[in-house]
Amino acid sequence: MAVSNNNSAELGFEQRLWSMADKLRNNMDAAEYKHVVLGLLFLKYISDAFEEEYERLSNDEWADPEDPDEYLANNIFWVPQEARWSYIKANAKKPEIGQIIDNAMVAIERDNNSLKGVLPKDYARPELDKTKLGEIIDLFSFKVGDKDSQAHDVLGRVYEYFLNNFASAEGKNGGQFYTPRTVVKLLVELIQPFKGRIYDPCCGSGGMFVQSQEFIKAHQGRIGDVAVYGQESNPTTWRLCKMNLAIRGIDNNLGEYHADTFHDDLHKNLKADYILANPPFNISDWGGERLTEDHRWKYGVPPAGNANYAWIQHIVSKLAPSGTAAFILANGSMSTNQSREVAIRKNLIENDLVEAIVTLPGQLFYSTQIPVCVWVMTKNKAAKNHRNRKGEILFIDARKLGYMVDRVRRELSDKDIQKIARTFHAWRGQEEAGEYEDIKGFCKSATLEEVREHEYILTPGRYVGIEETEDDGEAFADKMARLTSELAEQFAKSRELEEEIRKNLRGIGYEV
Repeated sequence: MAVSNNNSAELGFEQRLWSMADKLRNNMDAAEYKHVVLGLLFLKYISDAFEEEYERLSNDEWADPEDPDEYLANNIFWVPQEARWSYIKANAKKPEIGQIIDNAMVAIERDNNSLKGVLPKDYARPELDKTKLGEIIDLFSFKVGDKDSQAHDVLGRVYEYFLNNFASAEGKNGGQFYTPRTVVKLLVELIQPFKGRIYDPCCGSGGMFVQSQEFIKAHQGRIGDVAVYGQESNPTTWRLCKMNLAIRGIDNNLGEYHADTFHDDLHKNLKADYILANPPFNISDWGGERLTEDHRWKYGVPPAGNANYAWIQHIVSKLAPSGTAAFILANGSMSTNQSREVAIRKNLIENDLVEAIVTLPGQLFYSTQIPVCVWVMTKNKAAKNHRNRKGEILFIDARKLGYMVDRVRRELSDKDIQKIARTFHAWRGQEEAGEYEDIKGFCKSATLEEVREHEYILTPGRYVGIEETEDDGEAFADKMARLTSELAEQFAKSRELEEEIRKNLRGIGYEV
């Protein structure tokens, strides 16, 4: 298959690629095939970045393209000859291709300490069809790791789409997925993680960290001013995250292994300055019945049948005294009437921890149509360089924003993201964002008393009201008279047309 980098950013690229890859799956179990395909994508990513740098160094008379230190200096993995994609592709049709790939993975881990234990190494197993394996290698002839592909997030998009489809094939509800890029960008723009500790308790493939890095670079900050902490329970996703961050030169602490955040907290003593997260929605089998005495449940014990409020309290427990968190939850979290959740939400509000709630448009995710919202929380509503917002909550209804990129999926534009973020920053009192004002149908700064009157329901639509429409100056009675006249005129025309049709039909012998 030939997919150029130019085409990689086009609509439907992920779907076309998935259709071809899925045909090659044949009778292989989706859970098994997932590791085969994603492992090859990892290898392709590393090799693309290496080969692009290799070519650059080959044209530099002062550089040695076979010196591993040349690559280390530019945060690019050294790829030994037996692991380069050109070598893998040249041997794709050989019966021993599985062993060749395993050897490549071993060689890369041997020469790159940060990847030890990250790459899959089971391609030589007898049950894996080597003919199909060779065809998958041919399928991945497009670039995913060079600078242009990284700029278009080709690996991220393909990975997200593939993982969601694999999850669907495995029969999971919702599946494992990373947060769409524009949603991540919104979270990052809201809390602006310039300096300090950044934490994601369910970090997926590391998109929150990558976008934070891009934000810092865009604002002329220093990457070294932030420290990254994360945790991920899915082993495949944990490995991708390790690779994703290592490729970009982002130092991180993701723990020595993948682990469940609720039952094996790898960062027990962490107090983060910024928390960015997209927890899995409405998880019912999170083992809450075994954690009823957990120290994190300061505001109430969450129900065993839904992890949403467990995630909220875990996040609050990790906040530094002036830390801020922005995270995604299903819309039901704002208004659930489950007794334990109502009690927890009331306690969070009364303790002045909820800073802002933003409802987002639907269809933002590949894997779920569940409508979502952003919670912004802080322990200090009078932090340095911000006005005192104690006793206030900002509500933003952004459901009308975004645009359809295809028939089923929506994205937020940069303009949409800036509109939401600037509104929040202006409300916080950041001078560069301008003066804040309530906008009917979009945003409202509500007092805790108003929230109490709404029985602690946090749905923005209850507070922002209905968008005002422009008054055309026409009096109501005049407008009704005009509309009635226009309708009567349309009705008369339709009757005339109907009679004309009947007349013509009679003229050709039809009785009507």
